Amino acid sequence: MPSPRLAETVAVHGRHRPHSIALHFHDQAVTYGRLHDLTQSLRDPLQRLGLPAGSTVCVPAHKTPQTIALLLALFHEGHIALAPSPDLGSAARERIARQARVRHLLTVDADGVLDATPVTPDEDEAAGFATPNPQQTRLLLTTSGSTGTPKIVPIEAAGFDAFADWAVKEFALTQGDRALSYAPLNFDLALLDIWTFLRLGATVVLVDKERATDAAHLASLVAGHALTFVQGVPMMYRLLLEGSAGDREGSGAFDTVRHAVFTGDRLPAGLLAPIASAFPGAAFHNVFGCTETNDSFLHRVDPAATGPMPIGRPVRGTDALVLDADGQRVEGAGTGELLVTTPFQTSGYLREELNETAFTRIDGRAFYRTGDIVSRDADGLYFLEGRADWHVKVRGVRTNLQEVESVLASHPDVAEAVVVPLPDPQAGVRLHAHVTRRPGTALTSLRLRTHTGRHLPRHAIPASVHLTDAPLPRTSTGKPDRNLIKHNRMKEINA
Repeated sequence: MPSPRLAETVAVHGRHRPHSIALHFHDQAVTYGRLHDLTQSLRDPLQRLGLPAGSTVCVPAHKTPQTIALLLALFHEGHIALAPSPDLGSAARERIARQARVRHLLTVDADGVLDATPVTPDEDEAAGFATPNPQQTRLLLTTSGSTGTPKIVPIEAAGFDAFADWAVKEFALTQGDRALSYAPLNFDLALLDIWTFLRLGATVVLVDKERATDAAHLASLVAGHALTFVQGVPMMYRLLLEGSAGDREGSGAFDTVRHAVFTGDRLPAGLLAPIASAFPGAAFHNVFGCTETNDSFLHRVDPAATGPMPIGRPVRGTDALVLDADGQRVEGAGTGELLVTTPFQTSGYLREELNETAFTRIDGRAFYRTGDIVSRDADGLYFLEGRADWHVKVRGVRTNLQEVESVLASHPDVAEAVVVPLPDPQAGVRLHAHVTRRPGTALTSLRLRTHTGRHLPRHAIPASVHLTDAPLPRTSTGKPDRNLIKHNRMKEINA
């Protein structure tokens, strides 16, 4: 990903379009000229570190212009950046740094001053991990780490270049476009709304994570900067709608946006109509993918449509297979596990033993086993049914946790909901729901259980509900931290 081609292209923008705006952050505009100067100023201290060519370093992914410049400087110098979440615990960060054979931990402050801390190598910790190839990749991202230490995913330069070319063509992007970057810098979403836009020479408005839930602030960024491109999870769109209420009453509040992209969690059915009203000039898209493959499915959303939203069809150059429970290929309409191969995907995790089960060769091509259960209709349209590991048996009945979450989220007073399975000596598994109320509501457990009882069979109604006004706990990549929710509930039970 971020590759020599990216770094060199951004440098060209800096030299030939120095007054064009590259980034907005904290009410300050960073021109391409300033971004280029900052990048160049960081190359000298990097060279003084005396790193061998192609070294791997760790750069906690603080979403600031200075960190973006540091990453560009590393790409210029031919080094590889492991870019974990800045919120990742120190023990986990040190572990993945040793696994990736990191030589230094690098950070840069608001004044552009580089700080470098040597990392002691540990070949025992790195055993079984491939050494990243600087000829193929300059960036290492990580998965969510919701099941333990995050997995390290090389984002290859050729794959990023192919993805950026696809995105520019698919969304008809130009240097005049302006994107909102809502997701953290360590998310794969940044490959589009930061790195592709910088490669193009367009403008990116960075959302400070400290204000990521400030609805009025988000709405002011989109409207105040006349943004043309936004992508994010349903929560972001909820916040934008809340922030645009009042004088504008939400209608037409974001009329400069040409493309609104939905990603991550399923968009609640009741959210589409108000979004369409707030973004009257936008084309709506649902994208589906993961860190390992980047975007692999795209669906042009009809705002008047009803029923479940499809994930769409494979994007150009991507092939998809559906395998049934016996591992046999499903032809035509049917349901099973989704396997994909894309022009943008990684060639494998850094931890080599994981690749034997995560990737499989079919007809001479490497397919990634997503672990997602999908259905495909007779017209070739795909729908996400849930994760293979989201299916549990409650009193012997197969239950889809995502379907239960969807019903909970459909209550008008619910902002977010997660359902986790807990061990039960009689039922085998019982369901626990962790629910965040929408601001200003007085939702109770009884009202929520009554709501779920109208839409779910008895076995799928959560046995316990934790209601809170606080946001859901999240992993280092922003996904709901199901393990922590489950752990906390078990502690309460055993206390």
